[in-house]
Amino acid sequence: MAQIRCEIVTAERTVFEGDVDMVLAPGIEGQLGILPKHAPLMTSLTFGELVIHRENQPDEFIAIGGGFMEVGPEHVIILADSAERAEEIDIAAAEEARQRAQQTMEQKQREDVDFVRAEAALRRSVIRLKVARRQRRPRERPPDRQQMTGSQE
Repeated sequence: MAQIRCEIVTAERTVFEGDVDMVLAPGIEGQLGILPKHAPLMTSLTFGELVIHRENQPDEFIAIGGGFMEVGPEHVIILADSAERAEEIDIAAAEEARQRAQQTMEQKQREDVDFVRAEAALRRSVIRLKVARRQRRPRERPPDRQQMTGSQE
């Protein structure tokens, strides 16, 4: 089966580099599924869960905090503002951050800068918790390539 080269980098490090069957990324207008031979594309990404699918291997989950994605027929490059693999996320710390953000939002006005910051912190912590918990429990796999394309390769 054809694969596509995937690189996920932040300003600090390379989070992932390897050949994959499919990448599911949180685009600003919805989830994007990238398969080998995809049309060239450049798009913004939002806070969300990125899934790396490789045949006969467990899916890998990465929490990203926005960024950009460049896609070519043979490569996907993701320049993320932040990115953490599921196994790197401290669930207790993420839960504590979620609770702090909720408390701040309850105490501030919607127009307050602290409210906006707390709202962003809440989104980030919820995504981190979702990704960390998915890695630690049995999960459904995303559709395989044949299901996505309808082909009978």
